[in-house]
Amino acid sequence: MIELTDVHKAFGSKRVLRGVNLTIPTGTSMVIIGGSGTGKSVTLKCILGLVTPDRGKITLDGQDVTKGDRDAFLARFGMLFQGAALFDSLSVWQNVAFRLQRGAARRPKAEAREIAIEKLRRVGLTPEVADLFPAELSGGMQKRVGLARAIAADPEIIFFDEPTTGLDPIMAGVINELIREIVTEMGATAMTITHDMTSVRAIADNVAMLHDGQIKWTGPVAEMDDSSDPYLDQFIHGRAEGPIAAVR
Repeated sequence: MIELTDVHKAFGSKRVLRGVNLTIPTGTSMVIIGGSGTGKSVTLKCILGLVTPDRGKITLDGQDVTKGDRDAFLARFGMLFQGAALFDSLSVWQNVAFRLQRGAARRPKAEAREIAIEKLRRVGLTPEVADLFPAELSGGMQKRVGLARAIAADPEIIFFDEPTTGLDPIMAGVINELIREIVTEMGATAMTITHDMTSVRAIADNVAMLHDGQIKWTGPVAEMDDSSDPYLDQFIHGRAEGPIAAVR
């Protein structure tokens, strides 16, 4: 579904991506792990076209992501932002239906609201939540609303940016379970960036370790613990000593 080939990106003298090569097969869940500042978010932004790589190629279904109809391209994606990123001035249902009420595929208000309520039900929220505002919700409820918004238009591809940040362990487990169920039900291709190894084990089919702007290891999540890769081994076990500490 998504392929990155020798992708480079620098901001001034800061080289963030230094030749990223990654393949995300259709219908699978890829989780990218790595420390802060290693280029995970920049990789995501390059795929979405929010940042243009200096070198390399990114394709979606074999087509260059920098070419073609931009609106049609973005319509294939859903996104769960870190911290949910809800619009404070919009009610919950309006947040969920945000995309449904804009663009060429705009739905009538009543239909958009009905879809929003159905998506809220899918993430475990009752219709009574629909007319509340984000400030009236707990952090876990806000994250669920963000997930409902991400799936509102039934996208083919869903990106999750640190989906469990700021949540207690129980709510983080609920969100992980919801993500896994929804991605499987929709047959979507998923890409997640996270530091949370519990999330990795719960939602990943495949894992990629990004460090210093390069993919150091990639493979099935079941092979992660026995990879023998020093970067991956240090990261997943949280060890202070190792190659990552040495380059800092």
